[in-house]
Amino acid sequence: MHIIVARESDGVYSLRGPAELADLRKIGIAELRDRAKEWERDHAPRWVFSSVEQDYPVLLAAGIRVRRCHDLALTEGLLLAHEGRHGEPRGLAGGYARAVGLPPPPDSEAHLDDQPALFDPRGAGLPRDIAVLDAAETVFAEQRRRIGETGHPDRMRLLVAAESASALAAAEMSADGLPWRADLHDELLTELLGPRVPPGQRPRKLARLAERVQEAFGGRQVNPDAPASVVRAFGRAGIEVPSARAHVLRHVDHPAVAPLLEYKELARLHSAHGWTWLDGWVRGNRFRPVYVVGGVVSGRWASRGGAALQIPRTLRVCVRADPGWRLVVADAAQLEPRVLAALSGDRRLAEVSASTDLYDSLAEAMFSGGTRQADLPKDGDGRDDRSRAKIAMLSAMYGGTAGEAASLLALLRQRFPDAVSFVERAALAGERGERVRSRLGRTSPDPSAAWRALTGGTVDDLAGADKARRAAREWGRFTRNFVVQASAADWTAVLLATLRRRLPQPAHLVFFQHDEVLVHTPAELSDDVSACIEDSVRETAELVFGASCPVRFPLHIAAVETYADAK
Repeated sequence: MHIIVARESDGVYSLRGPAELADLRKIGIAELRDRAKEWERDHAPRWVFSSVEQDYPVLLAAGIRVRRCHDLALTEGLLLAHEGRHGEPRGLAGGYARAVGLPPPPDSEAHLDDQPALFDPRGAGLPRDIAVLDAAETVFAEQRRRIGETGHPDRMRLLVAAESASALAAAEMSADGLPWRADLHDELLTELLGPRVPPGQRPRKLARLAERVQEAFGGRQVNPDAPASVVRAFGRAGIEVPSARAHVLRHVDHPAVAPLLEYKELARLHSAHGWTWLDGWVRGNRFRPVYVVGGVVSGRWASRGGAALQIPRTLRVCVRADPGWRLVVADAAQLEPRVLAALSGDRRLAEVSASTDLYDSLAEAMFSGGTRQADLPKDGDGRDDRSRAKIAMLSAMYGGTAGEAASLLALLRQRFPDAVSFVERAALAGERGERVRSRLGRTSPDPSAAWRALTGGTVDDLAGADKARRAAREWGRFTRNFVVQASAADWTAVLLATLRRRLPQPAHLVFFQHDEVLVHTPAELSDDVSACIEDSVRETAELVFGASCPVRFPLHIAAVETYADAK
């Protein structure tokens, strides 16, 4: 059962459902709330929204929560990519125009701090004689037809449902917020940086470190915030460095290096998560970011401000459950190599994935032949075999060939030919300019016209031929990783959808990043929530890779009072 929801330009709603639920026109938010609760209880419908990101926050603010939905904008994006039309407008107006054979207008800009503009159908570019509700119904019907014409309709339906459920979860996490102790955050900043100073000034600790850097360079003026200034300072000292990046400076023997590295770390904290961040993003001891579902081309999430997906370890002590509550933190262990094992059907790699620490088992399969890890020799750089096995796997997924990566990848290919062949076929497809797909149907974009001109033309000189080969290999590295990373995004989307459905009330999702979820729950429900997560992982593996999938997807699950104690 589907119910299409449209908000008109004057803020009232129109709904269209099956015959037993007659069309409702021009109803207010209070009536919609009452109807939604009744229909959720009696029918568990799938709501059809033009865009969950734009529509759902207003409904959440009115106390309306739904279990299932179909997000027209997200679905349009998935289908356009599948059809090789990345970048075309995916909003309601664009979807409607394509459905009726008109040129699609560009998507309108949407800003969550400007709610009235979100629901203005005229600003969205629809023809004047078309109602929002009618346009949504047309786009929904057309999308269902297009899904049926994909190579694997059942997989695409699962992806659309999971992506839409992820959008519901994202909006709910923004509304509920991640528990965040602003007082602890302020104390920590003061401890690390010194007392708060006006914007534009350096806190005391940063000012002192800047002075130490200047003294180390003989008192000459150096701006540690300006990479070019740092590079010039080293040059004057007779040390040529290609950049002022931390990984470069760590290999430099100079008294300025230590204060510079410390400055960089604290300056990053001050700029990304300092007092300005605290004022702007934490309200009522809740961090309320805006998540962007599928914001990265591979399907990974992004965030709109607030650096939501990059909470530094230093600040995790500030993420604390309410009194009597707990944070249940679940972290998928080595998700992408396990996804590769499932995608490729490599039985030997599937056996390796049975271990909680996949890289330990991978090292044993590649190097030791049963030798205990503690007895394994180090290589010339001091890396143990686990680290070398990790380099080999990352080289397979990302196309690394520098240093010892090439020889390690060759050994991995001998031990696990099906897995390595899978990503190498994806790389070759990319080098030919072809699209590749994730398990459920996310599709890589086409390379640019400039890339095709460079790689597809006749090159007379060696330099041009070398440039063309490099461009082809670079795009091949992208498609090599896309099939794994996008399939991991499929897996996590389905996990979010199944977990959101299972969680006992009032437990609720409060944070998600790539392969980690946080649930805020009453302490007495912690064990139930942990069991829900484990059940969702098993269901996700079956839904995405089939009931016979031999790959194990273990999660590290911990019920803690503070996020910092989870690992």
